[in-house]
Amino acid sequence: MNSAIKIIDEVYWIGVNDFETHLFENIWPLPNGISYNSYLIKDNKNTLIDTVKGDYFDKYIDKIQDLLDGQKLDYLIVNHMEPDHSGSIGILLKIYSHLKIIGNSKTAKFLKEYYSISDENIIIVKDKETLNTGKNNFIFHMTPMVHWPETMMTYLENYKMIFSGDAFGAFGSLNGNIFDDDLDLNEFYKEGLRYYSNIVGRYSINVQMAFKKLTNIKIEIIAATHGPIWKNNPGYIIDLYDKWSKQETQNKVVIVYGTMYGNTKTVAEKIAEGLANNGMKKIKIHNIAKSPLSDIIRDIWDSKGIILGSCTYNMELFPPMKALISALNSRQLKNRYLGLFGSYTWSGGALKELEEYSNKCSLERVLPSVEVQGAPYSDDLEEAFNLGKNMAAELQK
Repeated sequence: MNSAIKIIDEVYWIGVNDFETHLFENIWPLPNGISYNSYLIKDNKNTLIDTVKGDYFDKYIDKIQDLLDGQKLDYLIVNHMEPDHSGSIGILLKIYSHLKIIGNSKTAKFLKEYYSISDENIIIVKDKETLNTGKNNFIFHMTPMVHWPETMMTYLENYKMIFSGDAFGAFGSLNGNIFDDDLDLNEFYKEGLRYYSNIVGRYSINVQMAFKKLTNIKIEIIAATHGPIWKNNPGYIIDLYDKWSKQETQNKVVIVYGTMYGNTKTVAEKIAEGLANNGMKKIKIHNIAKSPLSDIIRDIWDSKGIILGSCTYNMELFPPMKALISALNSRQLKNRYLGLFGSYTWSGGALKELEEYSNKCSLERVLPSVEVQGAPYSDDLEEAFNLGKNMAAELQK
């Protein structure tokens, strides 16, 4: 999309799509690309909301200059300083040297550290402070640690529109349509949840704090820095973020296994059989060495049951499973049931490390765990079946 798109009256989307980057934050896969959303509000004082990744500045500046048609650019409001949104600031200042950049005190610090922006270009605002640009009032709401310390949201009062930074965002490019009523909501759910669980999930408590701050604000349009603009039904994404940040789950089970030669996989499949034979319909199995960590975290986030199993590798947990445990630790999971299984040949280790994770986390254990030496035989497979059966019973109480 090479042209600016009008959202409402003098409010325009001037973002760009990134189909080239393979990994977001150099970690998370982007099979469907991603958008970097920026907005321009024309008024007596023309105002930008966030910028785009520096690689796309040429497309970005064309949109700005086409819309301004020789007019001055007065303000840039920075809701979030991560470089995929602030990466064009330095170049932008070379073109609009008198541009005033608006952010909170932490934003100002990051502006200096990242781009050597001088104080004369920075205006520091506080919580609920207002900026008038002529016909429009912008009200700033501080939402720290959603998901950086400087994050804030900007409310355009006249249109009951909130520019929410990374909150309410999603992976995936905007393929011609930028509004929610043009979306395939099933596809959005997968990419929206993956984005939330991968990027924001660790800060769910802070998301809930932000919700409380915004309770009395009427919101009719949500414009995030990634993903679609919620103009038709903003309540849909608000409801999802509320549920996701409360760690509310569905009656689903995710089984994640790590195996070298297939024995641990055999146990995983028997556990799934125990689940299915006892009423569980939504079961997802992931091979930790094959499935992207990003997808596994997504599927775990809205699942009530989690079952983790690993072979022993050099007397320790299988390395890809270690990475998953680390990721789950940092996200502080709760409101779920956890089952464990492991295998070994001459030395245990895998199940022990999984149990250590279980003892540290806030999940309800489903017992007994299953541990297999060598290949699983009938007794082992019966125990695996029963682990699935026991998990199903817990979830259906």
